[in-house]
Amino acid sequence: MEPKITFTGINYLAVVLAAGAGFFVGWPWYMAFGKIWARALGKDPDNPPKPAPKPFIVLAVAELIMAFAMAGLIGHMGGPTLRTGVITAVLAWAGFVVPVMAANHVFQGFSAKLTFVDAGHFLVVLIVMGAIIGLVGA
Repeated sequence: MEPKITFTGINYLAVVLAAGAGFFVGWPWYMAFGKIWARALGKDPDNPPKPAPKPFIVLAVAELIMAFAMAGLIGHMGGPTLRTGVITAVLAWAGFVVPVMAANHVFQGFSAKLTFVDAGHFLVVLIVMGAIIGLVGA
C-alpha cells in the first residue's frame, strides 16, 4: 500500500492569518533597516525608487506558500503549539533560508550586510508565522 500525502489537519484560517502577518512584517523591518539594505544593494538610500505592484504581488504569494509549508512542518513536528511553531520557524530559517540566501548573495557579489538584513527579516517573518499557526492552528 502506497502512503498518501494529505493536507488534512491544516487550519487554513491560520495559514491566511500567518501569511498576512508575515507580509506586513516587512514594513517596519525595512523602515528600520532600509538605508543599510539600499546601500548593500548599491542603491542611493536617500532616493528610493517608486514602489511597483509586481514585487508586492510576488511577496504576497510567496508568504502564502511559506505559511502553508510552515503549517505542514508544524504538523509533522508534533502539532500546533506556540513552542512548536517557533522552534519549527527557527529550524526552517537556519536550515533553508540562511544557507540559500547567503550562497546566492555571495555568488551575486552582495555584501554580508544585505544577507543580515534580508535573513533577519525572514527570521522575524517565520517566527511570526510559526507563532500564529501554533496558536491558531489547533
